[in-house]
Amino acid sequence: MEPITVTADAEEFTCNAYLVPGEATTLVDAGTMPGVEDVIADALDEAGVEGLDRVVLTHQHYDHVEELDAVLDRFDATVYANAAHPRRDVAIVDGDEILVGDEPCEVVETPGHADDHVSLVGDERLYSGDVVVYNDGAFDDGSFGRTDMAGQSREVLIESLHAILDRLPDTVAAMYPGHGDVYRASDSHDTVREVVERATERAERREPKYPDE
Repeated sequence: MEPITVTADAEEFTCNAYLVPGEATTLVDAGTMPGVEDVIADALDEAGVEGLDRVVLTHQHYDHVEELDAVLDRFDATVYANAAHPRRDVAIVDGDEILVGDEPCEVVETPGHADDHVSLVGDERLYSGDVVVYNDGAFDDGSFGRTDMAGQSREVLIESLHAILDRLPDTVAAMYPGHGDVYRASDSHDTVREVVERATERAERREPKYPDE
């Protein structure tokens, strides 16, 4: 089944949280939207799926985990995360394979925006978190995560973008980022690889991403 953006109607700043029904029904990130657990429950009912099996965190910035407790209090789900968290059940590291819905995905450690950032690379989909997005207000056709705050690094993020490119199958046709729009290659002539390559080229210019950076 196609991922569902359960934070699509949020009125507050949040990441994109994706519900992926399937053999291992998965929530990728939890977001900050109050009541997201009710949206998840409704989406599960509509999809004819019983329960939420797991939550996978791309990283633990507040906009990705604020509603994690509410989700876990509602659903008996296993939490997968790279960094320690009071409610983490399984630690994931580079090279691990995890089932997201029906799709096996490789865990790729992608720091730079956050030390604990991971991306999930499948044969059809890339869950890129904040390391690479399609549009975010700075760029509209391939952008990279911000690196101007404490603990962030443009140089490390560039290495992470190359890590994604090195392990991205050509069959990947959709990118599900932490912010902005979902990108589907069928919507245009650009492949997901080309979008990530364009974001990488922009990051490598090492110019400020935002005017006040």
